[in-house]
Formats: sequence, structure tokens, C-alpha cells
Amino acid sequence: MAEEKQAKKTKRPTALKRVLQSKKIYENHKILKSRVRTAITTYEKSKSEADLTALQSLIDKGLKRGIYKKNKASRMKSRFSSLQA
Repeated sequence: MAEEKQAKKTKRPTALKRVLQSKKIYENHKILKSRVRTAITTYEKSKSEADLTALQSLIDKGLKRGIYKKNKASRMKSRFSSLQA
């Protein structure tokens, strides 16, 4: 009798790949948080409308990527926009 061809196993990612991916995500989150902190200091010094919109867009980007929760992002945006008035 002829031998039947065995189905290939599905390839699963290794633990090493998972570690590398999580390090990459951590670094990206760290970079974005740093950019937000820099934008905050820039806005607090100048209090210009352009800096406020840049700060708010960075906060929204952090919210979209899951770095900030919804209420924290809205609270930050609200506090900084109240400084504008």
C-alpha cells in the first residue's frame, strides 16, 4: 500500500518571537508617551492654539493605540483646553 501524505502542522510563533514583539510594542509606547510629555511642556510654555491641537492629536493617537484609557485621554484634553481659556 502507498503511504498517504501527512498534513503539515500549522506553524506557531515561538516564545522568542513573542518576547521580541512585546519589546517592540513597549518601545513604541514609550516613544509616544515621551512625545506627549514633550508636547505638554511645549504647550505649557507657549499656550498657543497650534500646540494645543498637536497635543490633543498625540493624546488621541495614544488612545487609539491603547496606551491611554478613554477617560484619562478626555480628562487630559479637558484640563489642557481649560488652560487655553
